[in-house]
Amino acid sequence: MPGGRLTQQERQQIALGLADSLPYAEIARRLDRPTSTITREVMRNGGPTGYRSDLAHRATERRAHRRRSAPARGPESAPMPHGREAEAVAEYEETLTTVLMGSGVPKMGARVLTCLFTSDAGSLTASELTQKLQVSPASISKAIAFLESQSLVRRERDERRRDRYVIDDELFFQATIASARANDELVKTARLGVAVLGPQTPAANRLENIARFLDFISESITRAAEQAREVLHTKPAPAPDGPEEQADA
Repeated sequence: MPGGRLTQQERQQIALGLADSLPYAEIARRLDRPTSTITREVMRNGGPTGYRSDLAHRATERRAHRRRSAPARGPESAPMPHGREAEAVAEYEETLTTVLMGSGVPKMGARVLTCLFTSDAGSLTASELTQKLQVSPASISKAIAFLESQSLVRRERDERRRDRYVIDDELFFQATIASARANDELVKTARLGVAVLGPQTPAANRLENIARFLDFISESITRAAEQAREVLHTKPAPAPDGPEEQADA
């Protein structure tokens, strides 16, 4: 039933849908499930090209067994801040990680980004990330190196001389500009190909069209990012508290 765990039959339907190149939204509609459920299921079990229903089902059973075997949270466990529910936060973190992976971020990088996104401080040390994700320091180091290369995190030293990895609003702007600059390199390379292959040849025409397309996209991205930059530093307006405020709005 919708909202419960996926059954083995549903996983078989997901596999069939992927084989038919159906979008996640269509597979979800046929199963009467949220699209996010299908996306998370596929991405955590091999992706659209590697998904197998039998392996996915066994992996889910193993995860459920580990959760049942894990020691229960004792009364001495610190409550989560702001009245958050631990289970809901964990579910959201898993969803966000899956979406980031779908956008091209490697799995460990996506897990690190999720930790940073959902941290109120917006920064964590390598040891804090290692402890939270239960992975080796080398795994964290490799993930951070990738994220830094994409301008998705920055490194700074705290008062104890420890490296802290930071994500803030300005980094979204920087990452967007970096993406546009990557397009600029493709534009240059495509136009180099035009000169090498000879103007007016079919191959050169193809490369010139690619260059023109990417050039337009790059300019549009840069212009839009500059125009929207201030949004990243604007606090959302408070929601109306009651009918009177809504009527006055």
